[in-house]
Amino acid sequence: MGGVNPAGRTSGHQAFRRTVLDALPADDQAQTLLGLAAMMRLAHAQADDTWHDADGQPLDAAAIVEQTRQRVLDHTLIRRIEDPRFNAEGLPANRRASLALEAPMTFHVRRRQLPESLPPTWQVRELDRRTLEVTVPAGEMDVMLPETRPAQVRAAGQLPSGFEPSRLYRSVHHPRGLSMTIFAASDCLGDSGLDWDELRDRLDPDQVAVYAGNSIGQLDDEGWGGLLKSFVSGKRATSKQMPLGYGQMPADFLNAYVLGSVGGTGAALGACASFLYNLRLGVDDIRAGRRRLVMVGTADAPITPEIVEGFRAMGALADDDSLKALDALELLTDADYQRACRPFARNCGFTMGESSQFLMLMDDALALEVGAEVLGSVPEVFVNADGWKRSISAPGIGNYITLGKAASLVRDMLGDTALRERTIVHAHGTSTPKNRVTESHVLDLVAQAHGIQAWPVVAVKAFVGHSQGSAAGDQLASALGSFAHGLLPGIPTLEAVADDVHAERLRLFRDPQRFRADAAFINAKGFGGNNATGVVLSPAVTERLLVARHGETAVAAWQARREATREAAAGYHRDADFGRFHPRYRFGEGVLEGPELEVSDAAIHIPGYARPVSLVVDNPFGRLDDGEES
Repeated sequence: MGGVNPAGRTSGHQAFRRTVLDALPADDQAQTLLGLAAMMRLAHAQADDTWHDADGQPLDAAAIVEQTRQRVLDHTLIRRIEDPRFNAEGLPANRRASLALEAPMTFHVRRRQLPESLPPTWQVRELDRRTLEVTVPAGEMDVMLPETRPAQVRAAGQLPSGFEPSRLYRSVHHPRGLSMTIFAASDCLGDSGLDWDELRDRLDPDQVAVYAGNSIGQLDDEGWGGLLKSFVSGKRATSKQMPLGYGQMPADFLNAYVLGSVGGTGAALGACASFLYNLRLGVDDIRAGRRRLVMVGTADAPITPEIVEGFRAMGALADDDSLKALDALELLTDADYQRACRPFARNCGFTMGESSQFLMLMDDALALEVGAEVLGSVPEVFVNADGWKRSISAPGIGNYITLGKAASLVRDMLGDTALRERTIVHAHGTSTPKNRVTESHVLDLVAQAHGIQAWPVVAVKAFVGHSQGSAAGDQLASALGSFAHGLLPGIPTLEAVADDVHAERLRLFRDPQRFRADAAFINAKGFGGNNATGVVLSPAVTERLLVARHGETAVAAWQARREATREAAAGYHRDADFGRFHPRYRFGEGVLEGPELEVSDAAIHIPGYARPVSLVVDNPFGRLDDGEES
């Protein structure tokens, strides 16, 4: 797994450790804080692994942790938005106005700034090659007056301050979401402990697939946001904004610049369930035998003035006025913004977040063969729509089906006792008044059906906000962290469970708790009726399943091969904790256009790929004799 969100990087469970920091042993706390300080450029390590602070002064690791601890805590997770436009500067805007000119108005303007089509009453005189004089007669003139507007939403889950993924590789005007994609996919490869080129050489190139996207495309200025504003803002559209804005572009970037994959590709967009939709594509491909290795993920960077305003206008976000009313405050402090997201408590709306999360999926035989580290396994992802609706954004009934099926699968695989006593739910948990009622009712009803008395519920949006299509990726990465550390993050903003929450059979808690889970349910309830629940099994349970399928001898051989994988992954984690990031970005390497290929009726040989693409296809449709007429 790999990625980045407001809690830090995904590999090595760094982001997870940030969410359970106070429950960790002192050494693990220090390692987490030190790694985040390096990531945030508050400190850096020299080639000999000695530490220096941001001013270049040599300090030991303990001193770095002490010096930077509070800044790391204050500038990770949900907090006041750090983009100046959301604070003192104000959001840039224009206001329509009609000016009543009592007398003719004359002004000078550069030739290239004058519109090509002018009102017939305007008089233009050339002053020199560059400058024109324009006279507008008395009367009314419609204009757009620039202004700044105070932001009404000032809290969001932002990547750790000082971390800019675009600085780590040769990024040229890449939208933020795509820069996050490059980092997250590279982080995933590093975390795997496997050499990608060697791994790819083991496989027919068509046995690899990438399914990655996001929920709303790239809507910052480098993508469709800048494109759509270009006419009204007076700025030129660039040749990159149109293609880089597409929602499937994270998959395209992985194929073209990270993996060099020619296998399956695409993206499934399903609002807040997009990560699980892509995960389902990968799981289905592997179960059907179409692919043996699939990278799945999402990357969303929606903290822009326009997107935030869009969600605020529909009443979905926790804006400043609502937060003040919720707590009867006159003024919001930084601490109040850090408490903006309150799943299953008295709340007033969700808090925007940004995140990119990726998983490497393999079939079990390949995982054993290459000595892969198994963080867990995904037997199925269930997806269902809501049926008839009034408001397209309102919740409906589909989530009862997805969670009900997921619970039934776990009961069938692991038994009643495991389902009732050793499973956890990673709730969608958006922090809206509607979600706290509707999702808790889904959870409570399914718990009642299966005799679950106190189902532990985790809601990571309390830490990282709602990263739209990447939200379930944040949840799944957190679940893998719980498997590794035996800890469940609490809901720190849950001062009290709201009265309308259906909590009779749910265990909702504020502080981290010790818990050994066999399985986790990753739940998503997306706008439009995009419901999904993924099942992820713990490494221990997965290993038992591997023994049952492949036998103890094969599993023992895998465990021996895994030692080298673990050693390589540990080396990557060490470098990452020192802030030494080297994203895999191979622009313009190995480019092929067709004439270089060797094509036969059975295979296509591609230069640079160890194995050919087999053209032998499965035909379940039957066969007609050549002599028969159609």
